[in-house]
Amino acid sequence: MNIIEGKMIASKKDGSKIKIGIVAARFNEFIVSKLIEGARDALLRHDVPEENIDLCWVPGSFEIPVAAQKMAETKKYDALICLGAVIRGSTSHYDYVCAEVSKGVAQVGLNEKMPVMFGILTTDTIQQAIERAGTKAGNKGYDCALGAIEMVNMMNQF
Repeated sequence: MNIIEGKMIASKKDGSKIKIGIVAARFNEFIVSKLIEGARDALLRHDVPEENIDLCWVPGSFEIPVAAQKMAETKKYDALICLGAVIRGSTSHYDYVCAEVSKGVAQVGLNEKMPVMFGILTTDTIQQAIERAGTKAGNKGYDCALGAIEMVNMMNQF
């Protein structure tokens, strides 16, 4: 049986280092900044050079898919990491934003045939978001960065 899976190395088939684009929402920046720090830490620890990481800020999570699509269209990136935090409020706005951003991020990956990691926290409370941004539930930015490296290496096998 042939098993196809990605390794946790930051090199492409040709030996060059992978290039990562990060799209981050400014809304709830106190949480998103921790996700960015986690993603950056994981990428640097796995030998992605600092100069191979680009960060694009957008106003909120709803705007992430369009920025990710534009970044993907440049063909400069091997993977994209989308980071944001949508925290439930007292209106149905949360449900609309979560549904559309998740569909949009998935569509970018399918359109461009590249890894687009979903690091948008969708939580009921601020406390839950804080837990997923580097406290007891880990850091989802870090997790997405590891997933991006693994997916790039897996896709390079085809």
